[in-house]
Amino acid sequence: MHIEFYGATGGVTGSCHILRANGQTLLLDCGLIQGRREEMERNRNPFPFSPAEISAVVLSHGHIDHSGRIPLLVKQGFTGPIYTQNATADLCEILLQDAAFLQEKDAQFENKRRKRNKAPPVEPLYTVDDAAAALQNIVRLRYREQREILPGIQLRYQDAGHILGSCSVELWLNENGTERKVVFSGDLGQYDTPILNDPAVIEQADQVIIESTYGNRRHRDRQGTIDEIGQIISDAAHQKGNLLIPAFAIGRSQEILYYLGKYYDEWHLERWQIFLDSPMAIRASKVYWEYPHLYDEEATRLRKQVNEMPFLQNLHLTPLPKESMAINRIKSGAIIISASGMLTGGRIMHHLKHNVSRSGAHVMIVGYQANGTLGRRLVDGDSTIKIYGDEYRVKAKIHTVGGLSAHADMDDLMRWLGNFKSNPQVHVVHGEPEVKQDFRNTIESQLKLQASVPAPGEIFELGPVNTNPMDSVAPE
Repeated sequence: MHIEFYGATGGVTGSCHILRANGQTLLLDCGLIQGRREEMERNRNPFPFSPAEISAVVLSHGHIDHSGRIPLLVKQGFTGPIYTQNATADLCEILLQDAAFLQEKDAQFENKRRKRNKAPPVEPLYTVDDAAAALQNIVRLRYREQREILPGIQLRYQDAGHILGSCSVELWLNENGTERKVVFSGDLGQYDTPILNDPAVIEQADQVIIESTYGNRRHRDRQGTIDEIGQIISDAAHQKGNLLIPAFAIGRSQEILYYLGKYYDEWHLERWQIFLDSPMAIRASKVYWEYPHLYDEEATRLRKQVNEMPFLQNLHLTPLPKESMAINRIKSGAIIISASGMLTGGRIMHHLKHNVSRSGAHVMIVGYQANGTLGRRLVDGDSTIKIYGDEYRVKAKIHTVGGLSAHADMDDLMRWLGNFKSNPQVHVVHGEPEVKQDFRNTIESQLKLQASVPAPGEIFELGPVNTNPMDSVAPE
C-alpha cells in the first residue's frame, strides 16, 4: 500500500494523488493546473500514470483545480466510477460543461492565430461531449455515509466547509489483513463562514494529506472584514464609480450575495444597481438554494424568511452576452459580481477593461490569486496591466479583502488538524513552496506530529499502524 503525490505538490492548483492498495488504484481529485499560460499548458502533458489503470476517482469538491481534468481522464481511457458528494455532483454538471466550453473556445481563438501564422491547429484539451461522458460516471454519496467502493477500500465523506458539497475524505485501506486509514483534507473552509457549516471533526487516521493554501497566514476577523466591505462600498459611492468584484462562480459569489442581502440597509445598497454577471454563478446559486439541509444555523434562519434566492430588489441576473455588454455603458453606481475569480478570463475581463483606468472605480479582490494571474498582478500593485493584448494604466483603487477567502487560514488548518487523537503522519500539499515549508514547521513544532512536504511524483509507503486504535466504525 502506498500514496503517490502528483498535482498540487509543486504549487496550489491541479490537485491529484494516487492510493494503491489491495490491487486497486484510487485517484484523489483530478484538477486543472491554473496560473501562467506556460503552467496551464502543462495540462496537455501526459498523465504520470495510465488513465485506464485507475479503478475509481474520489473527488473532494467541484472547483476546477480539483475536478477540471476528469473529462480528459475519461477521454484517455478511464472507465470507472467517480465518487462525489450529492451537491458536488450537481455543481460538477455546471463546472465541467463550462470548462469544456471554454476549452473549445480557447482552441478556436488559438487556431485563428495559428492559421494567420500558417501553423498547425490545436485540439481543445477536451470537449463538451467529453465532459458529458465523464458526468455519466458520477456516483453520488451523502456526508457520513461509509461505503466499500472497491475491494478492500472504504470511503466516507465529511463536510469540509469550503464550498457547497466540499469534502474531507476518509479512506480505510485493507490489504492481506492489514488496515490503514488515510484522510485527505480536501480544501478546508474557514470556521464561522456564512451559509456553510464548520469543517467536520475527524479524530483518527494513520496518514493525513492536508492542503496549505494559507498555511502561514491569518485572515482578518469576520467583523473586521464586514466593516471593510462596508467602507469600500461607501468609498465607491462617494467617488461615483463602479465596484467590480471578481468572484469564483461557486461559493464566493453566493457568499457575497448573502452579505449584500444581510447588510442591505446598513450599506445603503438601495442606491446601487447590483449585477450577478456570470451564467455559471447564476446556475450555481440555484443549486445552493436546493440544499438547505447543508446550511449553517444562520443561513437556515435566513432561508425560512424567503422562498427563493436571498432577496435584493436591485439585483440583476444577466445570463445573456448582450445583457453583460450593456453593463459597460454604466459609468457609476454599479456593483458587478463576475467570474473569473483570479481574472484569468470570463466576463470580468471586459468589465475590468472598461473600468480599471477610471480613477473613481474600485476593484475588490475577495479570494486567493495564484502566481502568474492578472489578479495577482493587481494585488501586487502593478501600475499597468494587459487585457487581451492591450495595455491599460491601473487608476482604479484595488482592495484585497482576505477575510472572505473560502480557504482556511493557518489557525483554521491547525484547529482541524489538532482534532486528531491518533498521532498521524502528515503530508502537506496544495500550497506555494515557502508556505508548505512554513506550515510543515508549524505542525511539527506545535502539534509534535511528523510532517513532510512531498515532491511531485514522490511515493510514500504506508508504514506500521500507530499506537492508538483507528476509528473504523461505521456511522449510526
